[in-house]
Amino acid sequence: MNTKALDLIRPKHIFAALALGCMTLAALPAADARTDITRFVVPYAGGGPIDITTRILADAVKDTLGTIIVEDRPGGAANIGMNEVAKAAPDGHTFGIASTPTHGVNIWLYKNMPFDPAKDFSPISQILRVPNVLVMETKRAKELNINTVEDLIAYGKKNPGKLNFGSGGNGSGGHLAGALFNARTGINAMHIPFNGSNPAEVALVGGQVDFSFDNMATASANLQAGRTKPLAVTTLERSSFLPDVPPMNDTLPGFEIYTWWGLVGPAGLKPDVIKKVNTAVVAALKSDEVKARFAKLFAEPVATTPEGFASFMERERAKYKEIVKISGSRAD
Repeated sequence: MNTKALDLIRPKHIFAALALGCMTLAALPAADARTDITRFVVPYAGGGPIDITTRILADAVKDTLGTIIVEDRPGGAANIGMNEVAKAAPDGHTFGIASTPTHGVNIWLYKNMPFDPAKDFSPISQILRVPNVLVMETKRAKELNINTVEDLIAYGKKNPGKLNFGSGGNGSGGHLAGALFNARTGINAMHIPFNGSNPAEVALVGGQVDFSFDNMATASANLQAGRTKPLAVTTLERSSFLPDVPPMNDTLPGFEIYTWWGLVGPAGLKPDVIKKVNTAVVAALKSDEVKARFAKLFAEPVATTPEGFASFMERERAKYKEIVKISGSRAD
């Protein structure tokens, strides 16, 4: 495996970014009613990739949009924070970070959603995507003589019921990717859920599970150390972070599951507000500085029009409706 791109992005850089994110969070004042302040609501805990990249974006657009306060509102599988955005006044001072769960998956997992992801928001722009990667523990892959996705599928078909895969929990991206993989290949690997992606990664390296579909940021340390072997990335094309690793699309056409997030406001935002914020965000995402800072978190900037982002999220909901149905997951 060519790890040139990964070697440039050591875990210490990620830890430094996490520390920076937490420090920034502590230094920020609470939001108030001043009309010159804009809020970016992050529906996840502080210090994680979504919080950090939102702060990077906020810093990049402050000269255009003015004072930006990043507020973390975690809980309820990200539904709590996004509900706050949905219920906010459409005055151009509250925006939120929509993501794969909030605007693609949760509507199919929860019977009683507090908001409608299709109707209660004004799309601004997608912000980025983080590729996922299909990985095996290196010794296990060698033992089973598995070097490619084709090898994994062939082994699973010859040995029905022997393979399993781990994920960060029922309904997680890793679970849904594994369920789709099972459905597309017919190998019927057993799902073993863990309480988060990090425990799932530990279980993989420890030999408790055979393979997993992991977020590249989580998987990077073990990939760098040679403890895990990448078989494919789950974007339609190769990733710049693992240029020698083929996409799942080469073996299973159309197989695409990755983590994404973007900026939305409450429904009813005026067109001129949407245009102003979109212009600022798109310019920031195209800047070399933002690209470099995102790369440290294995994130690829994705700038879109509001209409393009709306269409993308509609396609994601349609895709995940079928995948969640295949997985049999329910959250309530």
